[in-house]
Amino acid sequence: MLGQLLTAEVFGFLLVFARLGAGAMVLPGIGENYVLARARLGIALALTVVVYPLVHDQLPAAPASAPGMVAMIASEVLHGVFVGGIARLMMSAMHTAGAVIAFQSGLAYAQTLDPNQGTQSALVSTLMTLVGLLVVFTSGLHYELIGALRDSYLLFPAGAAPPVAGFAELATTIVAGAFKVGIQIAAPFFVFGIAFYTGIGLLQRLIPQVQIFFVAMPLQVTLGLVLIALTLAGAATWFLEYFAGIAVELRAVR
Repeated sequence: MLGQLLTAEVFGFLLVFARLGAGAMVLPGIGENYVLARARLGIALALTVVVYPLVHDQLPAAPASAPGMVAMIASEVLHGVFVGGIARLMMSAMHTAGAVIAFQSGLAYAQTLDPNQGTQSALVSTLMTLVGLLVVFTSGLHYELIGALRDSYLLFPAGAAPPVAGFAELATTIVAGAFKVGIQIAAPFFVFGIAFYTGIGLLQRLIPQVQIFFVAMPLQVTLGLVLIALTLAGAATWFLEYFAGIAVELRAVR
């Protein structure tokens, strides 16, 4: 009896670790490439130790066959990846805003590796992504994301088949919302770009002998940097409100 009880506890702990570990590996800030794998593993284990007693009564019994056990663990991993992936999709709002700002301010040629996206992108995109990550952690919203992983057991019972169609629909909605917020954050730069290029075009028609575009490039970059400095605080606040609304909704679902 003691052996059976120990086996059930180990399997239950493994199920919780599969969901929370998968979610922690995808969450913004915690699951980044520049965070040591051992640190991420330690965070996942610590979360499992805390959450396991809270969801112990909701865990199913261990299946009798090995394929059934693998399928159940894979289902838990998918649930964790979904919750963490939603948070990462929300972070793409700042990346989108940074890409638009870079093109409108003439800074698109300044490329660097974005540690949050894992790809090479414009320097302004990396800046905006890091600012978004900073305000999320300084405001304590990362606790809401961790709480969403715990509350996911209320919406997606352990051992149940993942609702793939619902996952896809929600992911599509989040991507559309993040793109919308990114464009709204970069809206002042659309106005700046239209006004600047219209003025450059008129000057080029008036003085066709001079390459006005190349002469005005330093001015465009300078004005773009000034506009970034003036709007960065507002952009961070706008993104924080958007992120907080989605994060609270992830926990409010019952």
